[in-house]
Amino acid sequence: MNYSCELKKTYTADVLVVGGGPAGFAAAVAAARNGAKTLLIEQNSVLGGMATVGLVGPFMTCYDNDCTEQVVKGIFDELCLRAEAKGGAIHPSKISGMCSYNSYYVRSHEHVTPYQSEILAVVMDEMVREAGVKILFETRLADVVSENGKISHVVVLMKEGLAAIEAKCYIDCTGNADVAAHAGVPTWSGDKQTGVMQPCTLFFEVGNVDRDAYMAELEANRDRLDNHMGNCYSWTIEKAKENGDWNLDKNEIGMYEQNIPGRWKVNTTRMSYVDATNTEQVTAAMMEGRRQVQEVLAFMRKYLPGCENVQLLQVAPALGVRETRHIVGKYELNTQDVLEHRIFEDAVCTFAYALDIHHSEGGGVTFTLVDRYYTIPYRSLLPENCGNLLVAGRCICGSSEASGSYRVMPACMATGQAAGTAAAIAAEQCISPEAVPIGRLQQTLVAQGAVIKSE
Repeated sequence: MNYSCELKKTYTADVLVVGGGPAGFAAAVAAARNGAKTLLIEQNSVLGGMATVGLVGPFMTCYDNDCTEQVVKGIFDELCLRAEAKGGAIHPSKISGMCSYNSYYVRSHEHVTPYQSEILAVVMDEMVREAGVKILFETRLADVVSENGKISHVVVLMKEGLAAIEAKCYIDCTGNADVAAHAGVPTWSGDKQTGVMQPCTLFFEVGNVDRDAYMAELEANRDRLDNHMGNCYSWTIEKAKENGDWNLDKNEIGMYEQNIPGRWKVNTTRMSYVDATNTEQVTAAMMEGRRQVQEVLAFMRKYLPGCENVQLLQVAPALGVRETRHIVGKYELNTQDVLEHRIFEDAVCTFAYALDIHHSEGGGVTFTLVDRYYTIPYRSLLPENCGNLLVAGRCICGSSEASGSYRVMPACMATGQAAGTAAAIAAEQCISPEAVPIGRLQQTLVAQGAVIKSE
């Protein structure tokens, strides 16, 4: 079947950011603050992606592995501070030890950032508007038109119908590398050998928890938790399994308190072998996720101290996706880079979250700590064969295992800020992103709050 139509509506910009999740939010703010006429399109009606529509939280650690130095700052830190000022978050510097905010994990979970998703969305709105970003909500990527190794237009579906957007530089912050894939950039999904991707989760929020009773049980079992190697309330889950009250492929309850006492984000459902670039599979996973939410609630009311009268506040309207496509880029960040303190000459950000690999079978997690911290090279944001495209967020060029660290939201914002800054420089100088002087890019990022370690 062939279909053609005339696109009557066209937008132009210096920089087009596709996707308004953590990476896209930071990319748009950075590009606009650095002088680029910036357009941001988002398929939902709110910025934040997984942090808002997905109800995912808290932000995982933005500190080094020694828990002594904050290594992600810049736009991410500004967001945390501004959300805290509105009463919607707690700055990560104030969260340490085994506590309700990190679900009693310590390893790579000190200095997390608890937040309320609805307040975070308001702060993101404020920051993009103040930067001068033009935003189009309810606007979905439909296609990409490429000529001579570059993107000439992005085709989007709006309320009014199909429209075209032309920019000097494009940034793919879709999480799934959708722009890159449409533009013909080679990608792979999940593990290169097996194609298996990390399982998905459907987050939900609960209230009316007697936090004293809930936490007393955890305090009494601190020795079982063992700094993340043990599983929160796993001993209770074993009882429920014996009684036929737990049928999920997950061995723990992940409950993260927000800055409202007794209100928690719950990370417990698990849907494996889901390709989140496939509409039918996403549909099935969402329905299964909602079913699992009800099973978890029944378990909480029957087995967890303090949760006898737990109230379901909301279920995420979007699937929590850990992994889909990875682009083939100028450099593939690998496991050794992440674990062994790799410092790149073209580094654009620093990170230190552990390799956090959720298994598709057996209900477990492999959690491997990094050595102090590592850096992410600019080359990993550059696709192999598209001259005016940058990629930020979890779909940059990196191995499936390495992405178990940098897929989390502080790192996505850090790569987003780097991509937005680079795109603004490229647009200003009428050069390709690959030709952006790395020294100028690094100096600009550091001057605007980013942390780029050199040793």
